Amino acid sequence: MTVTAAPTVKDGFLTVRGRTVLSHVPGNVLVSPVGTESAFLGATSTVSSSRHVFDLGILQGYKLLSLFRVKIWWMIPRLGLSASDVPMETQLLLLQANEESALEDEFSSDCEELATDNTCYILFLPVLDGQFRATLQGTQSNQLQFCIESGDAHVQTSQSLEAVLVNSGDNPFELIRDSIKILEKHKETFCHLENKRIPAHLDWFGWCTWDAFYTAVSPQGIKEGLQSFSNGGCSPKFIIIDDGWQEILNTFHKEGEPVIEGTQFATRLADIRENKKFINADSDNSCSNLHDFVDYIKHNMNVKYVYMWHALAGYWGGVLPSSDTMKKYNPKLAYPIQSPGATGNLRDIAMDSLEKYGVGIIDPENLYDFYNDYHSYLVSCGVDGVKVDVQNLIETLGSGYGGRVSLTKRYQEALEQSVTRNFKDNNLICCMCHNSDSIYSSKKSATARASEDFMPREPTYQTLHVASVAFNSLLLGEIFVPDWDMFHSKHETAEFHAAARAIGGCAVYVSDKPGNHDFKILKKLVLPNGSVLRARFAGRPTRDCLFEDPVMDGKR
Repeated sequence: MTVTAAPTVKDGFLTVRGRTVLSHVPGNVLVSPVGTESAFLGATSTVSSSRHVFDLGILQGYKLLSLFRVKIWWMIPRLGLSASDVPMETQLLLLQANEESALEDEFSSDCEELATDNTCYILFLPVLDGQFRATLQGTQSNQLQFCIESGDAHVQTSQSLEAVLVNSGDNPFELIRDSIKILEKHKETFCHLENKRIPAHLDWFGWCTWDAFYTAVSPQGIKEGLQSFSNGGCSPKFIIIDDGWQEILNTFHKEGEPVIEGTQFATRLADIRENKKFINADSDNSCSNLHDFVDYIKHNMNVKYVYMWHALAGYWGGVLPSSDTMKKYNPKLAYPIQSPGATGNLRDIAMDSLEKYGVGIIDPENLYDFYNDYHSYLVSCGVDGVKVDVQNLIETLGSGYGGRVSLTKRYQEALEQSVTRNFKDNNLICCMCHNSDSIYSSKKSATARASEDFMPREPTYQTLHVASVAFNSLLLGEIFVPDWDMFHSKHETAEFHAAARAIGGCAVYVSDKPGNHDFKILKKLVLPNGSVLRARFAGRPTRDCLFEDPVMDGKR
């Protein structure tokens, strides 16, 4: 008997490599081969809709790892043994098959071609299918399901034939890599990391202003911070000037009155130029504008790369439709619509606020003009790149624009075109972008944040942060260089985070307040010239840890 690796459905069983993976597979589930060893799972319905949930079959008896979106912005891992352990919004499902199936018991002499330890891995990757995006989820009765949705009530279908890629292999890391390459070739909507240009800043020690100043960032504070690092003999070569430099307006806040809770997220971008904090800011005339400030820190403080932060929609609440600067992009107010999956795990206060107060969105026809104007201005100021945040917001704005996948692709394409035209070395960091709409629409973006923020005031969060990055990198690390986020060099978990960055294959940057550093730790990571030794590949869990929970196992 010959046991084939290709997934097949027969008599209600999904079989992979001679192993029964799913039982009670419904008759409307279809298999479409891709090559000789992998296939797409899809399904048909008797009705058209913008959202379908299809049963795939009963899954139980396998160790499994899910990467799922716990919030609209971020993925985390979850482990289990059956479909009931697969959360909504699962974007990768990996099974470990150790035990011989009944089929193998009966024909054991014919199965010598299987791995000697009889362990193989089976991968389910829900992907984009035209204007629809797929995810996996499980029920309490161990039914594995896939959900497809367009995000636009007018974009409907009665079938999805290429919703979930199924593949298998003896090496889990090669399996994921090979599967991503199969998708890259077949879908042609994104590129594997091997086919992208890697930003130069990744090989230099950096500093982000966020935790140091939050939105109170100023030229004087940045100069004090850079001088503080220099005094300790460890100067950042790239910096990210995070949120706080833009000209923004909260139209819901009246001067002299307290801010209404939630409206801070509805603040909108009013201009592409810097705010007044960066204009005539210093008594020594070293900062009459952003251009002069960037020039000063490059020539006097040995900074090589300066990145500026902005949101994909401009700011958290988009752009200000009434702004004279923004009117040329034909913006209008839109109200986000979150999918059941996005609200089915943990709701997010920012999204709940934006649903209420709205987002100023640019006419999709003018997206490239907006980004090009924005980025060309920054380049004229000497800026080298951008960190583009709040990206998953776009999935909630697809109604009337062909749906979430279509709108995300338009944003991604316009952003990447502008970055390619205006910045050298593909200098773009993507953030809050963990939906598959963005992941599988990324043709040029080469760096992306791999987990929720480093949270210095949350002592119980540190292990989850590092574990999430490592597990998420199984998927993200094939398409991006994972960004592990900043950390604090002077913090009770500093050595833990520093060790993770040392093997993470990622940028090494901190967000220390001026004067608050541990240079012993920093000098273990940073060479005297300010460069860092970066691992060739993304840091990921070793094979023996893939199905172990480092967050909840009680071990140190």
